[in-house]
Amino acid sequence: MVSPISPPDQVESLASQVRNAVIWRSGTQIAAQLVQWASTFLVIRILSPGDYGLFAMTGVVMAFLNMLNGYGLASAVVQQRDITERQVRQLFGMLIVLNLALGTAQFMLAPLAAAYYRQPEVAHLLRVQALIYIATPFIALPQALLSREMDFRLQGRVNILSSVVGAATALTGAFAGWGVWTLVFAPMMLFAARAAGITIAARMWIRPVFDFRGAGALARFGGMMAASQLFWFLQSQADVFIAGRHLTIHDLGIYTTSLFLAQIFVSKFVPPLNEVAFSAFARIQHDRTATAAAFVKGVRIVMLAALPFYVGLAVTAEPLVLVMLGEKWAAAAPVVQLLALAMPFMTLQVLFSPACDAMGRPGIGVRTGAIGSVILATGFLIGVQWGVIGLSLTWILCYPLYLAISCSLALPVIGARLRDIARAIAPSLLAAGVMAAIVVLVDRSVGWAPVPRLLLLVSVGAAIYGAMLILFARPLVRETVALVRNRV
Repeated sequence: MVSPISPPDQVESLASQVRNAVIWRSGTQIAAQLVQWASTFLVIRILSPGDYGLFAMTGVVMAFLNMLNGYGLASAVVQQRDITERQVRQLFGMLIVLNLALGTAQFMLAPLAAAYYRQPEVAHLLRVQALIYIATPFIALPQALLSREMDFRLQGRVNILSSVVGAATALTGAFAGWGVWTLVFAPMMLFAARAAGITIAARMWIRPVFDFRGAGALARFGGMMAASQLFWFLQSQADVFIAGRHLTIHDLGIYTTSLFLAQIFVSKFVPPLNEVAFSAFARIQHDRTATAAAFVKGVRIVMLAALPFYVGLAVTAEPLVLVMLGEKWAAAAPVVQLLALAMPFMTLQVLFSPACDAMGRPGIGVRTGAIGSVILATGFLIGVQWGVIGLSLTWILCYPLYLAISCSLALPVIGARLRDIARAIAPSLLAAGVMAAIVVLVDRSVGWAPVPRLLLLVSVGAAIYGAMLILFARPLVRETVALVRNRV
């Protein structure tokens, strides 16, 4: 039997475990992202917006099938208090069967996707990308086994190694003139390296079992997680699915690359924190008071970093795009600016799922996801009539409504109150607002070239935000420092 989730006082305090997990998961994530970003931004400068537009079209199909790839099944290993070795082997078998079926389905659907987008090359890209599913069982299950033990140290090391492999492939392809194929082969090599590395790290030397009798509870939990991911797909890919039919591949490339920049924090830094949060909440799922307190603290800490990032991105979008991407991407600046203003709402919204799922209520994610899908898809259908700017404005108009509905459904389950969330966010929001106002004034008073202009604005923004926190939010600063020092 796989060891049950232990009470916090049997080995070390849960707070200490969470702190170590956050340091390893987030720290190695930052290191891995630095490696990837160094190559990504260089590759963006070499490739064309059209290459990214084509790749985005394949991303819709990939995202749709990937929500069924079994990560929800594997997460049952973390959520369940007790799990047997046979159940682990059954999950391995399920993951293998499921992903072979998904790879076959993608290969068969490739021509239909190409016909929808009126881009024949999409079919070739999708058929090659179908090989990615081979790696999924060898990533999802060992990752879940390590997360169950809150061992994010080994995961982090594997992520750094696989990021180096992916970055090297991307740079090789870009300089060798592979074009859009660079964007296909780089993640394939990254996934292959991660599968080999994390399987070795978890010592997952087990044989799959394809007799699934007795695995109903795990399958049901995984099914609910998959349903939640289905609606997440509809939210996250509806814009590209709709825009791919209405916009040119150049404009679609501008939009998707702008979205990549705007979502760097919520898509790259928040998911690792959510992985740790899911494991931690699973350990205290029967203590609603502790869960609520931990959730509010998590919101406070995440938004402390998220708000200055997004607000700063909005007010420095023009020089940032020119410096990081180059002149040919100048049209992305106003798009990045608009999208950045919507991202704080998205960041807060995605923090609900780990707590609700860990408490055995994945249905909350399904309900909120279904509602969000309708709201955002309807907005994108309307907004695309005004092109890229219309799609960007849709995020700003629709996400606050989606967040409000999510709060009404998730907070009662978690046990937190809306005013607690508001109080947790208020100091960071005030400091970020003052920072934005001063940065805009400084920007209007200088006419510098992009590089010194960006450096000046970032320096001023960081100084103002830090000063505001020290002057008006010292308890928050002390709490954050104490967390880092393991005094909570």
